[in-house]
Amino acid sequence: MPGPSGTGAVTRSTLRQQIADALRDEVLGGRLQPGQEFTVKEIAEQYGVSATPVREALVDLSAQGLLDADHHRGFRVHEYSVDDFRDMIEARGLVTGGMFLALAADLPGDPDPADPRIAAALAGVRRRGEEAQRAAAAGDLTVLIGYDLRYWRELATLFGNPYLCDFLHRLRVQSWVCTVQHLRRLSELRGALWSGHTELVDALVRRDIPGARSLVDAYNAHSLALIERLAAG
Repeated sequence: MPGPSGTGAVTRSTLRQQIADALRDEVLGGRLQPGQEFTVKEIAEQYGVSATPVREALVDLSAQGLLDADHHRGFRVHEYSVDDFRDMIEARGLVTGGMFLALAADLPGDPDPADPRIAAALAGVRRRGEEAQRAAAAGDLTVLIGYDLRYWRELATLFGNPYLCDFLHRLRVQSWVCTVQHLRRLSELRGALWSGHTELVDALVRRDIPGARSLVDAYNAHSLALIERLAAG
């Protein structure tokens, strides 16, 4: 049975994650703007907690590329450029392209859509995609981001490689942090956001790898063109 110190460590670790999640949502929601500065003390007072879990959460978010640490002034939200987004798009394409190629090669350990367990998991991913598409159609960016992140994380999880899954998830979070500042300037989001989530799952179920890659390529091209246009003013 763990003693008081063990319980305290678990509680602090949980609080650290909760604060990190809350701050990431603040950034994704546009309530913390790129370049905005704040201190550990300010965040601790905002959430009514001690400085230690806040500092740990901020260090975690800095390691994820969402914040920049300034030892003299605290932290600030990282400012991504269009060039950064272009590099993210390229990295995402390489990762997902490799996943799809592995699926086409039918390598041992890769997900088989005919396996009942994989089929059930893909059905769950498809439901996330349906919710993401509804949010995109409604122009609800906050809901879209949440379901889109879950969609891609659950899809990547099927390949059984936790490093691949974590890397892709981090890329997608950074991509959203980069794009949300531009997308929230649009007066009308409906029709501007990608909504091919279910088509992609259906293509993977059919093992239509060229079709899946084509969908992702179209998505990446659409996203980059949109952000380049918005960034240009």
